[in-house]
Amino acid sequence: MAIAKTRTGARSSRIRAPRSEGFFEKTTLENGVRVVTSRMAHVHSASIIFNYSVGSRYEDDRVAGISHVLEHMLFKGTERRPDPAQISEEIEGVGGMLNAATGRESTNYWAKVPANRTELAFDVLSDILLNSTFPEDELEKERSVIFEEIRGVVDTPEDLVHDVIDEVVWDNQAVGRPIIGSEETVAGISADDLREFLDRHYRPERLVIAVAGNIDHAEIVELSHQAFGHLAPGLGDVYVRAETRQTSQRARLVNRPTEQAHLCIAHPALSYNDPRRYTQGMIDAVLSSGMSSRLFQEIRERRGLVYAVYGYFRQYADVGQGVVYAGTDLERVGETIDAVLGELRKLRDDIVPEDELERTKELRKGRILMGLEDSRSVAGWIGSQELTFGEILTPGEVMQRIDEVRAEDMLELSRELFREELLNLALIGPYDDEDAFRSRLVFDSAGTNG
Repeated sequence: MAIAKTRTGARSSRIRAPRSEGFFEKTTLENGVRVVTSRMAHVHSASIIFNYSVGSRYEDDRVAGISHVLEHMLFKGTERRPDPAQISEEIEGVGGMLNAATGRESTNYWAKVPANRTELAFDVLSDILLNSTFPEDELEKERSVIFEEIRGVVDTPEDLVHDVIDEVVWDNQAVGRPIIGSEETVAGISADDLREFLDRHYRPERLVIAVAGNIDHAEIVELSHQAFGHLAPGLGDVYVRAETRQTSQRARLVNRPTEQAHLCIAHPALSYNDPRRYTQGMIDAVLSSGMSSRLFQEIRERRGLVYAVYGYFRQYADVGQGVVYAGTDLERVGETIDAVLGELRKLRDDIVPEDELERTKELRKGRILMGLEDSRSVAGWIGSQELTFGEILTPGEVMQRIDEVRAEDMLELSRELFREELLNLALIGPYDDEDAFRSRLVFDSAGTNG
């Protein structure tokens, strides 16, 4: 069997560096497929995730949404399993679960099964990736399903506003385009388009096979070699790098007779390749992690302005964005915007107190540990890190980097991120004066909210 070098350059696939603490093993096949595993002897399950570094950012405008259509269609029949029901029945018939997800830079296909059914799950997943037939009748049915999915987002303001803010921040660039595409582009995607996209982008170098549970690394490597070792290497197309083109505040309104106003305030942020991403993560946690976070305590609990308020950062290879969402009463939308800006301004102007910093660090570390209690979450941890960074940090290493973040680092980065000329607003409700809302995107007007 052809096995290439491991991270240390040795033939052995065992990761022996003291810092790994036996958390994972990694082997790279000669054609570039990476296999990472984590043995969890105490569990009765195994989770397999096939991670590909390709998503909606890689699509041409004509076929926007094809990554998502392909994800659906890979479950619609193979040469050995021509009936789509066979695919799900084989996994669910042993008590397992099967699914997939599409992002802007990655797509993954996963199964979780009893550990003694690992080989079955691996066979089903590799079969759909290598031998799907894309029947025309199934494509038409799935196209209709995706149309309904698109319409569901459009009809749900609290979902739609997130797509709108992405478009506002990234100004017609692919990174801000809805992952699902549009009805127009999805309608034009053919089976030949799917085959061409699959052949061009689902290359060995872009595949990370992550498995966690009561499994053996060598056996997973052998299964991987048998299924994917014959594939010829050759990278597909890359995405077009995004640019931060913004020089002044932006606002976009979607005028609808809603019962509640739904808004997002956003700004460009760091990519995941920036070493300050741990500092950005701490800013995110102070703002929005849990009921003790600043957004929840100030805007919901103290002011009673909203039922739902939260923030998040989206990080990509070259850019990122920070977003705060709020749903509020139609008459209080201006006050809510000011309150959100007030919380951003506090982080920009005032250093985070030491007790709040330490409390938030403990929250983040505790959630990391609790989030790694089953095989699927562990497979997701090792697979996503290998796919994204080309290396895997243990939970302990990530927690150490969180501990190293200083309040001074957070203040400096907040001043870089929270700048008036980089503020963006998306608002859904019975409003039509974009200029009036754009003029609110200044931190001075939030002064009374401090």
